[in-house]
Amino acid sequence: MEQANTIGLDIAKQVFQLHGADAAGHVLFRKRIIRRKLLAFLAVQAPCVVAMEACAGAHYWAREIGKLGHTVRLIPPAYVKPFVKRQKNDVADAEAICEAAQRPSMRFVPVKSEEQQANGIVFRARDLLVRQRTQCINALRGHLLEYGYNFPQGITHLATLVALVDDPESCLPESARVVLKLLIEPSPRSRRRSLSWMVRSTGARKQTQRHAD
Repeated sequence: MEQANTIGLDIAKQVFQLHGADAAGHVLFRKRIIRRKLLAFLAVQAPCVVAMEACAGAHYWAREIGKLGHTVRLIPPAYVKPFVKRQKNDVADAEAICEAAQRPSMRFVPVKSEEQQANGIVFRARDLLVRQRTQCINALRGHLLEYGYNFPQGITHLATLVALVDDPESCLPESARVVLKLLIEPSPRSRRRSLSWMVRSTGARKQTQRHAD
């Protein structure tokens, strides 16, 4: 069988679809393959371009496939969509990825290292915790307003909110006090502080900015 110049790979959780083409774009093979056999199949292929959409799991597979000697190209999904010729399915997606990768003007996404991906996780987790903290504080303010306690917005008033909930002399019923404590413990503020320290200590912000440039 003639060796492929470009392989379009539609990745999934268990069953992947491959589309191999020569330099002129002629189809050499279409193949469905299960997850555990993917690397073994690519290992026996001559070094070529293996293209994938830049989606969940793509950077992991790009690193593993790159170790086999192939040149990996990650394409933004929005750039692949115009090349889907018929109803969207795995076969059509793999073919579209292969065709998009062969376009000379196509733009690709750099493959991230494990450390770069870890830095991204830090920022996304921190963003989630900040949003959770804001939701909890706003919920506390809203519930306490029902009992006549009006607090301004902002993290600077969190200590006062916590003290009021803990104060047995406040007019809060015990049943409400128990529920409100669930919004405070474990403290979202302390978790955010820990993640902020992680960002500073790993230098994740600078590495991410350099990667984006």
